[in-house]
Amino acid sequence: MSLVAFTAVATITLLLCVMTGPDRDDIDEFYTGYGSLSPMRNGLAIAGDYISAATVLGTGGVIALAGYDGVVLALSTALSLMLLMFLLAEPLRNAGRFTMGDAFARRMPGRAVRITACAATIAALLPLMLVQLAGTGDLLAFLLGFSSDSLKTGCVIGLGVLMISYAAIGGMKGTALIQIMKIVMLLGSGIVVAVLIMGRFDWSPGALLDAAAQGSGAGPAFLRSGLQFAGGPSPRLDMISAELTVVLGGACLPHITMRMYTANSARQVRRSLSWAVPSVALFVLVISVVGFGATALIGREVIAGADPQGNTAYLLGARAAFGAGVSTAETLLFTTVTTALFLTVLASVAGMILACANSLAHDVFAARVQEMSPRREMTVARLSALAVGAPAILLATLVQHHSLQPLVTLSFCLGASAIAPALVYSLFWRRYTRAGLMCTLIGGTLTVLVLMTGTNLVSGSPASAFPEADFNWFPFTTTGILSIPLGFAYGWLGTVVSGRRKAEQQRRQYEAVEGWILAGAVRRTD
Repeated sequence: MSLVAFTAVATITLLLCVMTGPDRDDIDEFYTGYGSLSPMRNGLAIAGDYISAATVLGTGGVIALAGYDGVVLALSTALSLMLLMFLLAEPLRNAGRFTMGDAFARRMPGRAVRITACAATIAALLPLMLVQLAGTGDLLAFLLGFSSDSLKTGCVIGLGVLMISYAAIGGMKGTALIQIMKIVMLLGSGIVVAVLIMGRFDWSPGALLDAAAQGSGAGPAFLRSGLQFAGGPSPRLDMISAELTVVLGGACLPHITMRMYTANSARQVRRSLSWAVPSVALFVLVISVVGFGATALIGREVIAGADPQGNTAYLLGARAAFGAGVSTAETLLFTTVTTALFLTVLASVAGMILACANSLAHDVFAARVQEMSPRREMTVARLSALAVGAPAILLATLVQHHSLQPLVTLSFCLGASAIAPALVYSLFWRRYTRAGLMCTLIGGTLTVLVLMTGTNLVSGSPASAFPEADFNWFPFTTTGILSIPLGFAYGWLGTVVSGRRKAEQQRRQYEAVEGWILAGAVRRTD
């Protein structure tokens, strides 16, 4: 049934992309869908982009294995979207047109700024694409019951081609429709599973938590902070670092920020996010119940045995919720759960490929030519989807047998340490200079890459990417506690070094555009 459902979903979504994709050579339609999505649909699309397969499977696993720490991490994802809603969404939509490079170039025009923004976009999203593409083979193997490595690789390649097709054919409106289908299926099936789990414990949250603590083998420690990073030298600081990274990095990733440009006014952005934030908050509640339910019903040892990172906990919890005797209706429900996860993988990677392709086409190639025709730019954008997706598929087949957790952490760390400081400074600091922006993006990225090599996610532990090696010299699991302050410091230092004259020049340029960046007084179209 799962295989039939997967095939049907892949066929229907591809057909919908063809039907809703741009029907003429119009870059506004391809990049933003003309801003034609209603606030509800745009909000659901934002929530769909935000809740990736890595979030569903990874966060569910952390909750099932680490209890309290996992719930805090899940709440941090919702807090990150709220931060975007109240601080960055409206200025970002007013400053940009199609990509993050537009927002930076509004104050600091130039090819170097756009190329650096494109490089930061690809660097932040490529690791997440690899995680979800590489995890596709294992996910389908778990669901369909095969173990052949060649079949897993075939699944990665086949689904990768499908995701490239979504981005190239559907554009912003087509991928938005897939995101809406995904979030509705994911939340709908998740709510039903959560209700079944609560019914197993007589609707008592206390009984569920007590049973989860007993099933974890850790006792009361499962419901207290510190279990996730208990093996490290500073568990509390490690937890703070992880929370900072998720809160600042999650909503600043480029495939999320590009959704701000699909709204045709600042009011539409606010209304869209007023749908997205409750959807993500509801998802956090659902995945918390399912994660605790998995630990309570089948035990932490079984979950860790199926996958050391707990990535199958959501599926195991859904399966355990049905009990011993499974009816036809429950089989259909489990098929819906698995199909929702399958669609989550497809939609998430398609959105990321689209964000990278848009940036590559608009910020690098279109900016190079003074007057590129809309038809040519659309062709370049579609070819860029292939140029981004094909290497991602190849790399995913190479990393699929390694631990993928370092790649997830790398994306969020880059978002928090390079992109978030650059956005905050460029939208709100009047004296911020081009040198400061370049220092923020390049310095923050390089700092994260250097520090990540020394974490225990890369080496020095059985669950690391290279368990047989040990070059673990950084004491924390995520780099955020050091790289985030450094990212902001690089921007300040680059601005100071630029000199007072450059800073005053940037201040005057910012004041010239301040009205439409902060208040949307003017919407420029060039």
